[in-house]
Order: sequence, then structure tokens, then C-alpha cells
Amino acid sequence: MAEYQMLIDGALTDGSAELEVVNPATGQPFTSVARASEADMLRAIAAAKAAQPGWAAKPLAERQAALMRLADAIDANAADLARTLVMEQGKPLEQAQAETAYAAVFIRHFAAQSLEPETVQDDEAYHIQAHYRPLGVVAGITPWNFPLLIGCYKLAPAVLLGNSFIWKAAPTTPVTALMIGKLAKDIFPAGIVNVLVDKNDLGAVLTSHPDVAKISFTGSTPTGRKVMEAAASSLKRLTLELGGNDAGIVLPDADIAKTAQRAVGSAFFNAGQVCIALKRLYVHRSIYEEMCDALASEVAQLALGDGLEQGTRVGPLQNAQQYEKAKTYLEAAHADGRVIAGGRARAGGGYFIEPTLVRDIGDGSKLVDEEQFAPILPVIAYDDPADVIGRANSSEYGLGGSVWSEDIDKAVAVASQIESGTVWINHHTHFGPHIPFAGAKQSGLGVEFGKEGLTEFAQRTVISVSRA
Repeated sequence: MAEYQMLIDGALTDGSAELEVVNPATGQPFTSVARASEADMLRAIAAAKAAQPGWAAKPLAERQAALMRLADAIDANAADLARTLVMEQGKPLEQAQAETAYAAVFIRHFAAQSLEPETVQDDEAYHIQAHYRPLGVVAGITPWNFPLLIGCYKLAPAVLLGNSFIWKAAPTTPVTALMIGKLAKDIFPAGIVNVLVDKNDLGAVLTSHPDVAKISFTGSTPTGRKVMEAAASSLKRLTLELGGNDAGIVLPDADIAKTAQRAVGSAFFNAGQVCIALKRLYVHRSIYEEMCDALASEVAQLALGDGLEQGTRVGPLQNAQQYEKAKTYLEAAHADGRVIAGGRARAGGGYFIEPTLVRDIGDGSKLVDEEQFAPILPVIAYDDPADVIGRANSSEYGLGGSVWSEDIDKAVAVASQIESGTVWINHHTHFGPHIPFAGAKQSGLGVEFGKEGLTEFAQRTVISVSRA
């Protein structure tokens, strides 16, 4: 029997099979979880559809209170959740503790929100209001880089607005999702929250099913395209948060020490496995040598190891497939540039890539042009500030970007020309539940967070009253 069970229709279930979960620090299984069959998925969809009208009929305050209880339960179980997160995902314990805490923070934020009717026109002729109503069944499909936080920030706005929710966890990081399901079992009515695990074989069942009204997906751009294709059959509502190849532009007057510290903090957080991480850094040639030295000094301080070991700042990559892919980027680093920190895959078990810094590399290398999703940062020299903006924008992605300068007006002028959903100035990767988050170009569709993101979990209905 699997150690962790799924939640379907208010009951914990073993499903039809088991799935072993590998600890990326060892490359060996550490537990097993229940795995869903197609029949299990269909049962979850049917349960969510049947339960949703009754949940929508409950007062908003009751739905808000349920979310608050879930946040309290996460806090009460934070130590177990964080430690388990390290074992299934690989990140250092401190980062896992932060992810667990942020999951509760995001839930509480959404639990305090509401979407009140908005008056569009109110005069002698018409009284017109826009109302927000639940969509029905919402599916959240989550990735393996932040498996706890991302699922929670999809669940919260969905159920707040009266939808039911089906959470399909990534098969390499399903454990903390199932732990949340166990907590949710005693908080929400049966069928309102369902948590399932597959082996990447049931996504099409969920995304094409006519009783699923919305898909909220976070993952790669190629998979996002497949989700969009499947959803087209019934014109489902979609939120897609996809890949990124975020560029940072360091202007000649940037504070070198501060920029180096913060750039490394973004690029190597979670072993570089962050959609909005800094993934390529363009530095003006006048400060290139000094900046490379400062960056290398920062990278040298990043202790690589098991996330449960004290002092670890960079853990393993999450899975074997990503590890093998990262090794091809190491090959590109050595072939196309000069490695000044790291540069090797660690042997002896686990999926460890040394934090790596590469200089004297340029556009055209796969390490610069593609999303590496690994702890490898290319640093590219440039001469013309006008030209570098075009180079930063040349990617098909447009999730985030950053500008580094002591002249804020100059930095804002550059930032306004970067084609991405978010541009940070003198920092990179900051986000929060109150800040709208969206991707440009191939980095996504729709908005998460803020009021704009909340409305994506609702059907806007206009009621127009004639007074004539």
C-alpha cells in the first residue's frame, strides 16, 4: 500500500497503482504514493461537478473561513511539509520552509478577497452592473519546481469564488500535494478539493473533459501548447504560466557589488529551477571584467549539497531528465565560453550540477538562447545600450527581465522597452499575491495574482436594467 493517498470526493484513496518518488539528492526512491487511473480521474471530475453548486451557494464568509483553516493547518504542519518538500524536490531546507510559509501567506491573502459587483452605468436610462460568478470545475496542473506553493495559489482563488478544484500534481513531486489533500479532507465538503497523481498520462483526460471549465497550468511552453490544444475543444478558460529566458541588463553605472549579490541570488535560487529566474546577464563592457570577478566571488560561496544538510545553498536538480539536459548546457558552457566558477556535474549519486558561471560567451550559444533551468549563468558583454535591448528581446519568451543601474530614470527608460510581463529594476524574481503576474509572447496566457488574476477564476456577467 502506498504511503500517501489521493483525495477524491472527500475520501482518501489508494487509486489503482503506486508510484515511487525519488529523492534527487540520492537518485533513489524514498516513498511511494497512490497513482490515479483514468477511472479515478473521471470520478474526481464527476465529484467536483456535483459538489460545486452547493459550495457556490454558501456565503462568501464561509468559503473564506475554510481557506483560513487550510492556511492554519499548513502552518501547524509546516515542519513536516518543509522536510518532505526537501526530500521530493531537492531544494535547501531554508528555501523549503519559505515555500511552505508562502503557501499559507498566499492562501490567507486570497481568503481576504472578494469580487463585488461593479457598477458600469447608473443614470436615468440604465443601471448596469458587472457580476462575478463561479465557472464550475477548475483544474490546477502544477510543476515540480515549486510543487507546494503553486498548487496552493491555484486552489485558493478557485474555491474562494465558489468553484470546485482538481489538483493534478507533478509525478516527480506529488507528496506535499497529497499532504495538502489530507489536510483539506476535513476542511472542505466532499468533492470541492480533489488531489490526484498520474504518471504524465492523464493530462489529456483532464484538459479535454467537457465538465472542466478552466485549466490553470504552470509548466513548459511545449506542454502549455498541448494544454491549449486540448482545451480548445470546449473553449475552456485558460491561464498558462510557461517558460522564460529572463535577461538582465547591467548599465555602466550599476553598483557592482550589489548587482552581483542580487543577480546570483536570483539565478541560482532553487538550483536555477525558477521560471522567472535571471537566466542570462548582459553587462556593459566598461565594467565587464569587474562584474565577472564579483559574480564569480559570489558563486564560489554557494555550497552545493543535500538540502537537508546544514549550510547547503544549492541543492540537486529535481529529476534525472532535467539533470541530463543540464549536462548538455555544461557542454555548451565549455565549448562556447570560459567557465570561471563550477562547470561540472558531480558524480556519486544524486542530480548535482555545480553552480556555474560562464563568461566570454555570446548570443547563438544554446546556453544563452534557450531556457537552461539549471544553476548555470552566462554573462554576455555588450557595447551599445540600444543594441542590447534588441538582444534581450530576441527570445521567444517574455516572462521577466531586469535592469541594473544607479540612475532610476535611465533604468525605467530601458525597462519600458523590454518585452516581458514583469521588469524589475535593481532586483530580479520578486513577486507576491497582490502583484499581477503575466507572461508576454510564448511565456504564457492570462494573469495570475492581484485582482486581475482573481477575476480569471470567475465568469463575468453583466446585468443591464432599463429605467426607461
